[in-house]
Amino acid sequence: MDYLTSVLPARHGFFTRQGGVSNGAFASLNCGFSSDDPANVRQNRALVAAAMGVAPDCLLGLKQVHGTEVAVARAPWAEGDGPMADALVSDQPGLALGIITADCAPVLLHGGNVAGAAHAGWRGAVAGVLEATVAAMRALGAAEIRAAIGPCIAQASYEVGADLRDSVLAQGAAAARFFSAGRPGHWWFDLPGYCAARLRAAGVQVETLGRDTCAEEALFFSYRRRTLRGEPACGHQISVIRA
Repeated sequence: MDYLTSVLPARHGFFTRQGGVSNGAFASLNCGFSSDDPANVRQNRALVAAAMGVAPDCLLGLKQVHGTEVAVARAPWAEGDGPMADALVSDQPGLALGIITADCAPVLLHGGNVAGAAHAGWRGAVAGVLEATVAAMRALGAAEIRAAIGPCIAQASYEVGADLRDSVLAQGAAAARFFSAGRPGHWWFDLPGYCAARLRAAGVQVETLGRDTCAEEALFFSYRRRTLRGEPACGHQISVIRA
């Protein structure tokens, strides 16, 4: 099974779309329960759990909503019963924290005996999900937090309109450096660069893997690619870190 890693000292993986049992638009390691592929998703997530060295019920997930809520995991919860949140932190050994993406940035974090995982689309990043995750980890005793930003849509693939740009710049004019000019009324947005800057401002060391989910079709699912092609469905990859 293929997955990417970073310099984070905890066991972790940014999984690709390869190595699973799903078919068609979901081929093959689709890990998102929001897709019409539930039986295969269960098998795929069991494969991911095994790769991370945990039982399937110890691979925890969330109902992600592009917000800033952070859940604290103390024990496993039933499949599909994860809280409505976009980040997860824990200091309990043996739990694996999972984030689902298909262009948004998966961010895995580690500090001492505390792990964190965050789903950072542009809305969540602007609203402060990454800073909220860091604060929740520090509340559990984390120090010298390090983060890795996994595969997500890259600037060369992410043309956006004025509404997104205005929302980002409303948080501070310095963020203009994460946009380059595109067609009239459009810009190319550097989502991983923006996330990295916000993490660094929060005192976190950051590594960015630099992989483009939209451009690398053989390796990653991409919501933007699906939308541009008018395709009916796509899967989601998972990124996981162990506490």
